[in-house]
Amino acid sequence: MSAGPAGSGSAPHRFAHYFVICGLDNETGLEPDALAALYQWLEADRQGREPEAVAAGENFDQSPLKRTFKSKVLAHYPQNIECNPFDQDAVNMLCMPKGLSFRTQRDSLAPRFHSFLITREDGSRTYGFVHTFYEEVTSAQIRSAMQTLHQMHQAEQHTSPHTCPSASSSSSSSSSSSMDSLASSSDEAESPSSQAGGRRGCGCSGSGYDAERDTLYVSKSICIITPMPFMHACRRFLTQLQKAVVSQQPPPLPLESYVYNVLYEVPLPPPGRSLKFHGVYEPILCQRPGPSELPLADFPLGDAFQLLGVENLVQLFTCVLLEMQVLLYSQDYQRLMVVAEGITTLLFPFQWQHVYVPILPASLLHFLDAPVPYLMGLQSKEGTDRSKLELPQEANLCFVDIDNHCIELPEDFPQFPNKTEFIQELTEVLLHYGLSPAGGVAPPPPTTTQTCVTGTGLKSTALKELVDDGRNGNLPGEALDVLELLQGNPTLERLQALAKRTGVKVARLEALVAGQKALGEDSTGGRTGAEEEELRNAKINVQLREVFAARFATMFADYEAFVIQNSPDLESWLTNREQMHNFDKASFLSDQPEPFLPFLSRFIETQMFATFIDNKIMSQWEEKEPLLRVFDGRIEKARLYNVRAPSLRSSVYQKCTFLKESAQAIEQRLMKIDHTAIHPHLLDMKIGQGKYQQGFFPKLQADVLASGPTNNKWSNRTGPAQRRREWPRQQPDHLGLDNDLKEKYMQEARSLGKNLRQPKLSDLSPAVIAQTNWKFVEGLLKECRMKTKRMLVEKMGREAVEMGHGEANITGLEENTLIASLCDLLERIWSHGLQVKQGKSALWSHLMHYQAREELTEQQAESPVSTGQDRRKSESSIGLPALRVSVVQDMRHIQNMGEIKTDVGRARAWIRLSLEKKVLSQHLKQLLSNQALTKKLYKRYAFLRCEEEKEQFLFHLLSLNTVDYFCFTSVFTTIMIPYRAVIIPIKKLSNAMTTSNPWVCVSGELGDSGIMQIPKNVLEMTFDSAFRPHTHISALFKCQNLGKLTTVQLGHDNAGLLAKWLVDCVMVRNEITGHTYKFPCGRWLGKGVDDGSLERILIGELVVPCSDEEVVRGSKTPPPQRSPSQLRRISITSITGRGNKPTTDQIQDAISEAINNILKHFHKPEKERGSLTVLLCGEGGLVGAVEQFFYHGFRTARLFQKNIFVWDFIERSVVYMESADQMGDLQETPEPFGLTCDSLCRYANAINNTSRNIGKDGKFQLLICLGARDRLLSNWLPLLVDCPIITRMYEDSALLRDRVAVNSLIGILQSLHDFPITLETSLTKGVDL
Repeated sequence: MSAGPAGSGSAPHRFAHYFVICGLDNETGLEPDALAALYQWLEADRQGREPEAVAAGENFDQSPLKRTFKSKVLAHYPQNIECNPFDQDAVNMLCMPKGLSFRTQRDSLAPRFHSFLITREDGSRTYGFVHTFYEEVTSAQIRSAMQTLHQMHQAEQHTSPHTCPSASSSSSSSSSSSMDSLASSSDEAESPSSQAGGRRGCGCSGSGYDAERDTLYVSKSICIITPMPFMHACRRFLTQLQKAVVSQQPPPLPLESYVYNVLYEVPLPPPGRSLKFHGVYEPILCQRPGPSELPLADFPLGDAFQLLGVENLVQLFTCVLLEMQVLLYSQDYQRLMVVAEGITTLLFPFQWQHVYVPILPASLLHFLDAPVPYLMGLQSKEGTDRSKLELPQEANLCFVDIDNHCIELPEDFPQFPNKTEFIQELTEVLLHYGLSPAGGVAPPPPTTTQTCVTGTGLKSTALKELVDDGRNGNLPGEALDVLELLQGNPTLERLQALAKRTGVKVARLEALVAGQKALGEDSTGGRTGAEEEELRNAKINVQLREVFAARFATMFADYEAFVIQNSPDLESWLTNREQMHNFDKASFLSDQPEPFLPFLSRFIETQMFATFIDNKIMSQWEEKEPLLRVFDGRIEKARLYNVRAPSLRSSVYQKCTFLKESAQAIEQRLMKIDHTAIHPHLLDMKIGQGKYQQGFFPKLQADVLASGPTNNKWSNRTGPAQRRREWPRQQPDHLGLDNDLKEKYMQEARSLGKNLRQPKLSDLSPAVIAQTNWKFVEGLLKECRMKTKRMLVEKMGREAVEMGHGEANITGLEENTLIASLCDLLERIWSHGLQVKQGKSALWSHLMHYQAREELTEQQAESPVSTGQDRRKSESSIGLPALRVSVVQDMRHIQNMGEIKTDVGRARAWIRLSLEKKVLSQHLKQLLSNQALTKKLYKRYAFLRCEEEKEQFLFHLLSLNTVDYFCFTSVFTTIMIPYRAVIIPIKKLSNAMTTSNPWVCVSGELGDSGIMQIPKNVLEMTFDSAFRPHTHISALFKCQNLGKLTTVQLGHDNAGLLAKWLVDCVMVRNEITGHTYKFPCGRWLGKGVDDGSLERILIGELVVPCSDEEVVRGSKTPPPQRSPSQLRRISITSITGRGNKPTTDQIQDAISEAINNILKHFHKPEKERGSLTVLLCGEGGLVGAVEQFFYHGFRTARLFQKNIFVWDFIERSVVYMESADQMGDLQETPEPFGLTCDSLCRYANAINNTSRNIGKDGKFQLLICLGARDRLLSNWLPLLVDCPIITRMYEDSALLRDRVAVNSLIGILQSLHDFPITLETSLTKGVDL
């Protein structure tokens, strides 16, 4: 907000830089608005009509009183200031955004005030404050031209079939131009005659212009341009100036004196000081916050809260923080400005980094096409329906209808942390000042407008305003109640009468609602009503802002701890800025309360947060950025108050403690004025100039206003702060890096939005528009490269950790945030240059058009196989039919999901599904291969029609195929998904078919399918690549999303002659995502064979596809664990003892590894832990490792002449313990030992008595799992070791008989006692413990 480098004279220290007058130039006469003509030309080009065919601005369909004519800057003083060059086109466009407007005596001629700002390329801002009023047209030429235009309009009306424009709705249909309706909402001035009813509203005979009968008025604007937003002071100055013009008495001095005074003799108040200067009738106060206070913000925040309500405003604030596209919509320019400036000032200590245009002129509507975050304001036409307003992109848009007090939020919208308590605190501040927190209340007009011109008459009392307001239905319920109370109260009526007699202004209604005593003017220290209101507004502003600032100070209390500073100097940091991680996001998030994470994980990815951290890092080499300095000061102060630092960050809501002192600081400044500027005085003017003519703003004397005094005490004074700021400019070498180079690095380092803070208002040629769009295309491509690279680096980092390298630095939350931002980027790319759209999502609209064409082609070809689809075959997917993969097929999956209600949601689901299936780049390439469709839907400059950039974009997306995402399965957890299960027997050793009735139950991280009986008649035969036949059982079933699959329970009822069944594996495939899981078995199911099991629990592994195209796809994620392999099972239980038996060292290593994996599992964040069942029962899991320990030195079947298992040893030990207990042998034992003995017997018997036929190995597995869960395993081992049965069943060399090995195992198992082990129901089903 600084005024930029010091220019000539005292410009940087002056209150105002320019005084401007805009209006009708009598010499050039009536010119149609050239910008409106350019806009029509752009629209014609966009719709494919010949632009030349558009009449050059002539439009006789509209009444001339409704048309816009070109306004001009009639004068501006001074001519130019070096530090803030005058931009004539921009100022003219923003002073009169709709051009000149003509009215007659029948229309409302009330003056209007609005403000604007111009953002320069370096991000600094200049503010403009505009007072628009109506002046009688005296030029006979203009009046006759208007008469002629009106006659031509009437002739046009009679020749063409009459349609009343006000009655006809917007012409845009679902597929029509998105801009037509915007044009209609902005073209017409909101003249009250347009709603006067009857045929007057359509510009027909009733509202026409007759030079004989009517007085013609035209709009004129006076404007002050200032380096800082002193809105109240400028408003009061301009209002007094215009009142001097319409007053019956001439002003005390010529108007030049007041303009000269404000331009050259009123300085900027120094930081922390207040200043009084003089308008035409009354003094005007302004103040500036001190260096440790929140920066200046003079726009009335209370009004913004009154218009939208606290709830809506907090939601809007959250959208702006997350850098969504925000469009404000109102008939009133000042409301647009108040809400836009209010929201951006609340961002402290952050700053909006992207396109910021609070008032978007009609000629710049094509800028809504911008595929970047923006905050823009659009003027609406009275009576325009929001539903008729079609916007180019709405997927990530927050639409704020200010006049109707409502807000439309984007989907996937996270809530602001502690939102309920936050809203409560804001509500308390508003109620303290008598403001309604519910919103929907139009703010009252400023007090200045009621000031009597001469200053001697009575000021109208607040009660009279209330009565009028009540009549107009503008008061909320509680205010009306207070009004009735006042009118019925005799004491208050006497007070009112007294107030009328003495000319005292009764305090405003708000004070009454807040329960404060009504004090007259005398008791306010002699301040006028306007000054009282200004003080009140300033207090409301600062207190509301303090509440917001306190939230950030709490949330980011220890942000410094996570800033990564690893560059030796500024130059090396700037050079490597893009490659560096500046903030440890994962550690920061892991420290935050769980409910804050959805918001914070997205916020720390924004440009405003990145810039804030950049400023923090640069502050070690440069002076601190002002906002950062204030914020760091706040945190430091809070630390001093809270000696225990951890209490700074907690999920307990902490209220703001600065409210009282911040309001007091402002009140003290305004009560005790620090500086008074020179009074306006007579200037050295030529005689006869500057004469007064009531109702007409005079032509000011240019030579007097062209330059300021040379001997002004303010002009040569440079404050110490200013000298400090200028010192680095004079000595760039102190950093070893000149500012131009630094600026270049910073511009490159930050995103495109930084370069396009505000569109160029001065040059709007098609060439400039094309250049702007080219910048957008380049920016989108760069953003795509950065996003895909970030996603890859983070994901690869995670996978490297799973393979045992490095540290993980991505959380599931962060991954979800990155994918959501990719969805947002794709929506913005698809919205750029769009000309035909259905619904809110540009991408889904394109997909729908593509689907319609493909289905039409399919029907014509009478073949169900559409283009662009491949049939995927996956490794070892014998028995699984090939899966169709196509754009349309995946669209149908999404369309069948009833849970998703909106187009934006469908587009995001489709992106997630394609990403999970690794076909996103392929699908989008297929979508864009239909060039005829792309040409129909997109303008020539659109990103999707830039061939080279499009190819690079698809290539960047292709790189995402190298990593595995489960971003569809993990998000849509409640949808129904079809699964196909195939049971494949081992043909060599068993019957390929079985007479028994098989059943299967599939379990995943989100639940299980329940037991599903498989009918015997689903036997299928397929052929592999060598044409060998394979028989298998296949079943298709549908159930709620199971997430990543973990286990399959497989069993049969042992019925019939061919009941025994040797199963190789079970394959299960998710028919939507195509993920295939293999569950190895390699064991018999049947009585009297293997361990007699009729049911097995199998652990799954994800099968990685390897079709030809997959080979090209590069690296893949390491496979998760699976069921113990067939080899290990058979080697353990083999009768002959053949096979490679593991050594004692290998067994002990395996146990340590299994325990380590479980400990690592519990140290991950809860949402990312995956399946514990796999770590317990899978290959390399705890059960397998303990089983190997128990099988070491186990006496083989040679001695027993039959196959025996470890479970036999457990059973015999339990029988021995129970019999010993009955005989009293165990009564002598210590109590804990006896209890442990009881628990082992109880668990073993419960497992034996279960109704499930899980076999002996299955029972042992269950015992280990339950023992680990209930922390009993380490207690049971000594019992088994001391049991005499061990000598009969184990050799002397067995590990179980080695005291050192057993004690080591007990110690390792005890390390699991600190963690809560929960078992899947598929493991514990039927066991009641």
